[in-house]
Amino acid sequence: MGVLRELWTGELINAFRHEGLFLARIPSADQYVNNNVIHLADIGADPAVLINNTTYPIAVVSREDDDVTISLNKFDTENTAVLDDELYGLPYDKPGSVMEQHREVLEEVTSSKAAHQLAPADNSDTNQPVVLTTGGTDGETNPRKLCLLADIRNAKKKLDLLKVPQKDRILVLHPDHMNALLAQDSNFAMQYSINYTEGKITKLLGFEIFEYGDMPIYSDVGGTLTKKAFGAAAAPSTDQVASIFFYAKRAVKARGAVEMYYQDAKTNPEYRQSVIGFRLYHVCLPKKTTGFGAIVSAIYTP
Repeated sequence: MGVLRELWTGELINAFRHEGLFLARIPSADQYVNNNVIHLADIGADPAVLINNTTYPIAVVSREDDDVTISLNKFDTENTAVLDDELYGLPYDKPGSVMEQHREVLEEVTSSKAAHQLAPADNSDTNQPVVLTTGGTDGETNPRKLCLLADIRNAKKKLDLLKVPQKDRILVLHPDHMNALLAQDSNFAMQYSINYTEGKITKLLGFEIFEYGDMPIYSDVGGTLTKKAFGAAAAPSTDQVASIFFYAKRAVKARGAVEMYYQDAKTNPEYRQSVIGFRLYHVCLPKKTTGFGAIVSAIYTP
């Protein structure tokens, strides 16, 4: 099975667009990546605006910008073996299917990592608001309070108080929160059903709405609601699922190098199988943390 690495890495890059996901709304800084590191300018304070000014000369103020260096995360797929014996008589292109599967899983994991990075670390900073759900019980074994439309309004109010621009506000709903909202609000459900092929809602309280399943998890740590480490083991009795909300233009994403690792079966006489794997560098995170928040399912106690 001969393979052109340049062709397949190029195909992966061209198809790596996170279409239909919240990541598609975040500005890209791919062009600024160098050796899988990105340099971002931390822009200084906004200039003051004078109204009906009569005092001259108008003050001249320097803007102090800082250079922030960020290393991209490295994502490696486990290798997949394709036996030469499998290639005879198969009614489909298994090598192509394997490579497409690697691309899809890389898209999924980078999206999950991005959602985790965009969520506040805990509920201790008012500039990164964490809103607790306030509804009744969800009826589960470890009950949590349902997400209400009032909780979405509360998230909107938090951003309003922080003077976050109203355009380009994004709300990524955990399926538990989406389902609760669909059950209680007929207009919300109607919007969802109109675009049933994608299950996408255009707007809600000024937020552009997305739904995503692998969202950050919070739990109480010494009285502080704290985001669990990415990929941490599940703890159903204490885990509290979250949705995230943020201003898209304060986030950034960047993709770095993509490498395909391949061994042809002809160079593998012992097992007579081809082996395929990929490595991708990628990052998504806030440029400024103010205005990034979460809606967390509160623990229900009767």
